[in-house]
Amino acid sequence: MVESIEHDEVLMAIIIYSNYRNEGIEFFSPENFSQQLGYMSRSKGYCIQPHMHIEVKREVTLTNEVLFIKKGKVKVNLFDNNKNFIESRILSKGDVILLAAGGHGFEMLEDSEIIEVKQGPYISDSDKVRFDL
Repeated sequence: MVESIEHDEVLMAIIIYSNYRNEGIEFFSPENFSQQLGYMSRSKGYCIQPHMHIEVKREVTLTNEVLFIKKGKVKVNLFDNNKNFIESRILSKGDVILLAAGGHGFEMLEDSEIIEVKQGPYISDSDKVRFDL
């Protein structure tokens, strides 16, 4: 299953749950997103032609994160741009989430391992604003 979470007509997050299956390749993020999220399923022997990505100047104005839950169970809390709580989701081993807008926080419900991918360069704590609930 794939879930898109929207708030006030803004796409906040995309979740690909571990049970999702499909043939071929499919992208879930809009083409204008600075971080693209897709899924690929190919049969044994299928080849992807060798290729290189050419240098293209891009302007990134917002850091998006993609989290891969490698182990455990994680509660993801989503917030709007005014720091108001929207809703939560529970992610488990094998789930993937693209955090596209607003704020977010995490609670480890079990011992967890997460792989995070985001655009760089990353400018430490000046790249984010922390807030309390």
